[in-house]
Amino acid sequence: MAHRRKASGELPEAVAVEGILRRSRDLPAPRMAEVILIVAILCYVGITILNILSAGVEGRGLAAAMGCLAAVFALQLLHSRPGARHVPAARKALTLGTQALFTYLPLIALKSQWGAMAGFLAGSLLLLLPARLGWTLYGLVGVSMLVPPVLEGRPVLDSVYLVQTTLLTGLVTFGLTRLSELVRVLHESRGELTRAAVTRERLRFARDLHDLLGYSLSAIQLKGELIHRLILAHPAKAKQEVEDVLAISRQSLADVRRVASGYRDMSLEEEIGSARSVLGAAEVKAVTDIRMGPVSPPVDTVLATVLREAVTNVLRHSRAAQCEITAVEVDGLMTLSVTNDGVTEGYRDSSPHSGSGLGNLELRLRAVGGELEVDRGPGNVFRLTARVPAQGALDRDEDRDGSAEDDGARLAA
Repeated sequence: MAHRRKASGELPEAVAVEGILRRSRDLPAPRMAEVILIVAILCYVGITILNILSAGVEGRGLAAAMGCLAAVFALQLLHSRPGARHVPAARKALTLGTQALFTYLPLIALKSQWGAMAGFLAGSLLLLLPARLGWTLYGLVGVSMLVPPVLEGRPVLDSVYLVQTTLLTGLVTFGLTRLSELVRVLHESRGELTRAAVTRERLRFARDLHDLLGYSLSAIQLKGELIHRLILAHPAKAKQEVEDVLAISRQSLADVRRVASGYRDMSLEEEIGSARSVLGAAEVKAVTDIRMGPVSPPVDTVLATVLREAVTNVLRHSRAAQCEITAVEVDGLMTLSVTNDGVTEGYRDSSPHSGSGLGNLELRLRAVGGELEVDRGPGNVFRLTARVPAQGALDRDEDRDGSAEDDGARLAA
């Protein structure tokens, strides 16, 4: 299957961030979720007020009932606030005990008209206590509501109704509180995902600039030194080298623009030809063995990047006289090997911030199902070997999920 690239100029991570934000716009804001919870609690309190008024409670009794309702409402808000589960056990025991008092004492005077308030206690037990203990006490609170209708001599159906109402109120309180917390966590996670996406895009940009410009600038530097030596004695050859420098600089500019747009294709065969020219300018003999079959665009791009970094390391970190480049496919496995004979203990590029190219290459190869191997041979031999399936692991992922296109463009870059 041909590997498809985004033709858009948008950065892949920016597209991902925009998708996250677009999907999250349909979620209620944390403040709205909290308002819904408070309104639901107020509705249950309002129903209890209507029950008390319909029972003909007046004067001091009515004032005492309103005070108890206000206390239960405040305690429920305290138990439904974010992080209430993590307060010290002594404080939870104190507030739950106080709520139990304001739940059961008014039952002595108000009986069934006060029964709905037991649902808040049941919900608070679920919110603050461990699951097994919380659900056990939740059930006991519901069963306790069988008593008031019996003491009033009401039918059994009234007892069942009060138990059901209590358990339902507890579940609604528990569920709305947990949903409010979940909405808040989702909104916080959205911010974290956005920041993570931006960080990954910065890393991608830095990695691509290192891999592309390190090679190009090293080549321009070497050819500039060669031109300086040739310009008086061999002006015609110096002119040819100047044309090569211009071509490399134009390619570097194009590469930077492609990095900024978030995608780019590279060819291993073209990079091998470029490597011969650059190594020749550095007076390094290039020996190549190319036996390639068809490879997928992501694998071709990653292998071309590996070759660029390997040649850059030869130019910057060694004094090689010969460099062997081998690209062979056997049974669907591509192997790229770059070997040079110029590694010395005392020589290394002296410029600051010399980079972490090998680490970048490991990430790129891992993204397409490959691996990187670096080893020292006898003498001053240094070998870098990359092995990867010719069609890559990324293409198979795309067959399973079309959304992998954007990731493929990013990882191959």
